[in-house]
Amino acid sequence: MPRIFSRFLPSGALLAAVLTAAVLAGCAGTPAAIADFRYDLGPASPPTSVGTLPAVKVLDIGAPETLDSDHLVYRLGYADQQRLASYANSHWTMAPAQLLTQRLRNALSSRGTVLTGADGVRAPVLKVDLEEFEQVFDGQSESHGAVTARATLIQSGKVVGQHTFVARAPASSPDAAGGAAALAAASNDLIAQIVAWLGVQPLVASK
Repeated sequence: MPRIFSRFLPSGALLAAVLTAAVLAGCAGTPAAIADFRYDLGPASPPTSVGTLPAVKVLDIGAPETLDSDHLVYRLGYADQQRLASYANSHWTMAPAQLLTQRLRNALSSRGTVLTGADGVRAPVLKVDLEEFEQVFDGQSESHGAVTARATLIQSGKVVGQHTFVARAPASSPDAAGGAAALAAASNDLIAQIVAWLGVQPLVASK
């Protein structure tokens, strides 16, 4: 493409030259800027239980390497169940484990004091490991959000309870937006299950 020297052109000619250059750049295959959409889990569900809990340490949720990023992951369950992929221009605002950690701590804070691993207070410890957080396509136009996590309750250095939680929610559209909304709904269900489970465990208040 020839270079355009603006000092030799009047204002009207300059505008025409700029527009021509833009058209030529497009014809030459220069890609236009593509938006990068960012998703989070949306508004938190209101607390459904009024029961109180003793202080609990809620550690940062762990995740495997495949989920330790902001990628919005999907799986073509109807074609290749062993292959994971991610959307190129759609991401989470932070890694899913971080989003779930925030959501879990907020949910439990409505029932009692929530501590972190950095607190020096003696208290029951809740450790959660994320095992699955993906949009699964059951067909070319049907998909659902799938979230699985294992919760472990530790008191006085001993494991006193452990359970694996599974949550599923249908997607309203077979794309990133539909997957993000489905995963947000499944996440809310998962958090509610963990909170309910913790509420029936024999927690010992710190002394």
